[in-house]
Amino acid sequence: MKRILAGTYQSLTIRNFRLFAAGQLVSVAGTWMMVVAQDWLVLALTGDSGTALGVVTALQFAPLLLLTLYAGGLADRHDKRRLLMAVNLVSAALALSLALLVLAGRVELWHVFLFALGLGTVNAVEVPTRMAFVSELVGAELLPNASALSAAYFNCARVVGPALAGLMISWSGTAAVMLVNAASYLATVGGLRMMRPGELHRSGRRPDRVRVMDGIRLVMSRRDLLLPMVLVAVIGMLGFNFQLILPLLAKTVFHADAAEFGLLTTALAAGSLVAAFATTLRRGRPPLGLVVAAALGFGIMQALAGLAPTHAVAVVLLFGTGFGSVCFAQAANHRIQLGAAPAYRGRIMALYTLVFQGTTPFGALLVGWLSDLLGARSGLVLGGTASVVAALVVLALHLGGTTGAPPPSPRPAAFRSVRR
Repeated sequence: MKRILAGTYQSLTIRNFRLFAAGQLVSVAGTWMMVVAQDWLVLALTGDSGTALGVVTALQFAPLLLLTLYAGGLADRHDKRRLLMAVNLVSAALALSLALLVLAGRVELWHVFLFALGLGTVNAVEVPTRMAFVSELVGAELLPNASALSAAYFNCARVVGPALAGLMISWSGTAAVMLVNAASYLATVGGLRMMRPGELHRSGRRPDRVRVMDGIRLVMSRRDLLLPMVLVAVIGMLGFNFQLILPLLAKTVFHADAAEFGLLTTALAAGSLVAAFATTLRRGRPPLGLVVAAALGFGIMQALAGLAPTHAVAVVLLFGTGFGSVCFAQAANHRIQLGAAPAYRGRIMALYTLVFQGTTPFGALLVGWLSDLLGARSGLVLGGTASVVAALVVLALHLGGTTGAPPPSPRPAAFRSVRR
């Protein structure tokens, strides 16, 4: 038992990772509080419009579609630690601005739209940089463990954040939640500043020139990277729209208040947390079959959650859905990230972020429209069904393809001899 526990928390023996995890735990909790407050504010401003929620979600994720690949190049070229400090400070300023508008009683829907667009622009840089930075904190050997622990603290925050937000909205309104979120970003900045740069695992000199297309060509030339990336794209677009669906499910199907809405989100996050701890013992790169199996399990649980007859049954099924979501996301992340050379990791994780989260605007608009037309349940049923079909298609392509070792990664352009 002691050996299992030691393996589970092995990455926390590294000081830089402890500082990073502590700061992220506070910051991500604030972010999930903000998600609940923002959605509740939009519903209050629009009379429970699913379309308006879809637009907000689309605006928040649209910059990922446009800017993430470029941001991956920035992450490979520049100091990831300093880049993360800068984007977290910008996020804090955005959250504070929206909070002040709400406090002044002057907030309008277009303000929320503008905030969502600004935060999405910052996230387009932050997400791939953060993912690639984890490998610098712990090295390749501990990357699966550190990634799983990152998912664990992320989902701890998803458990605590929405529950606190529901209570705070009931007591003080949405503005107080937004102020807490603005302050929470400083925890990440503080942790990053306290790190010892000399202890980071950096792979030599950063390249002077970084070509985004090199990362895309690498994925396209490798079936072991391409197939899980395709699966990530479909499930990310149609299966991971909980931010949009759950508030609609709570208000229009179960006629729940803010606290009960928070419970639905907390159940999803609790299942995710259990899965995150379950994957901390992974060592090495998972097989594609595990990625497909996780996608199938996630899709089945999500579709069943969409058919839940009562709020209590929905809570139980959303716990299972959350478990499946992290099992899939972690398996796909490790399969893709550990299949790429370190010099490509920023660009590969930018492409991963693009297909996972950058496709969300299309899914959000479709699911928002479908929810207005057929009800909130339809969004969960659609996402679950699409996930199952995508998993079966990828499995068929894998079984029908050629076997053998993947081709070696091409050398980074910056390290080739170039005639000037």
